[in-house]
Amino acid sequence: MSTSQNKDSLFLKLAFHQAEINLGSTSINPSVGCVIVKNNSVISSGRTSFNGRPHAEANALKKKTNIKGSSIYITLEPCSHYGKTPPCVKGIIDKKLDKVIFSINDFDKRSKNLAYKKLKKTKIKVKRFICKKYAENFYQSYSLQSSKQIPFIDAKLAVSSDYLTISKKHKWITNSSSRKVGNFLRSKYDCILSTSKTVNSDNPSLDCRIEGLRHKSPAVIIVDRLFKIKKKLKIFKNKSREVFIFTESSNISKEKYFKKIGINIIKLKKSNNLKNDISEVYFFLKQLGFNRILIESGIKYINQILKNNLIRNFYLFKSSFKLKNNGKNNSKPNLIKKFKTTIKNKLKVNLNNDNLYKIQL
Repeated sequence: MSTSQNKDSLFLKLAFHQAEINLGSTSINPSVGCVIVKNNSVISSGRTSFNGRPHAEANALKKKTNIKGSSIYITLEPCSHYGKTPPCVKGIIDKKLDKVIFSINDFDKRSKNLAYKKLKKTKIKVKRFICKKYAENFYQSYSLQSSKQIPFIDAKLAVSSDYLTISKKHKWITNSSSRKVGNFLRSKYDCILSTSKTVNSDNPSLDCRIEGLRHKSPAVIIVDRLFKIKKKLKIFKNKSREVFIFTESSNISKEKYFKKIGINIIKLKKSNNLKNDISEVYFFLKQLGFNRILIESGIKYINQILKNNLIRNFYLFKSSFKLKNNGKNNSKPNLIKKFKTTIKNKLKVNLNNDNLYKIQL
């Protein structure tokens, strides 16, 4: 790799660090990051704003610094179409930047492959497809928006050292360090999906209880086919978060209660086909604008999702302690046995003797 390529990769990685900050919090817009470089020094940076606007380039270009003749490194092709805001390509041209470097083309047909052509016409130098594989992985969830596939789905689960998922004596299986990382992980998704069985049993908050990230607590989706959800739960107390209950059953008094406190009730069609039932929920979420979904439920529901090959990444938090007779599983042991043989990719994060594994499926 040449010195020039090394430099481009370095600055693009810095741009990806910016994009990572608001990943999962930019609505239907992709989370983009950029840095502006002059004389081999970063003089400005930007990222897509919370809820998607302004765009990363607009945020970087508005800084009060002389950026004429500089280079801009962007994680995704800058937009070329007029929407609720002017195109970022226009801002780049107006500010007289010398060079544009980006990783991959936009997936949006309104902008795909247009920036290169428009910028070249103005004699701005363009380099693209730097860190391409990294970008393709980063923008998996965004690429699915325009496809006919279900949205991007990950899942997480906590187990004891002897692979049990429920403690008979304590609420938590893992330690506080693992729980903090779990909270941080939630901030990278636009919704968390659980089941009424899990929510009724555990009464979780399913939010980001980390200072500086509380405003990034995702929307909550509860799959509750028989409408068994309890009314007085922690999850309904935060009025600033959207909560959706997906159900096949009717209960007029319960529906009135939840609607009165701002909870969304989504009625599903009754079906005897489990795979169709599961897919209906996720396609509905896609229509609602949710693109990054994190499943936090009991092992029984997760097992169903895994059988249908819907999960892309599985995060397994493993405690350093055995539960033995003080623990149990509400599912057949097949999935747990599979984990024992497949967990190899331990992430380098200090969890004070707990471990975190990422399984790509």
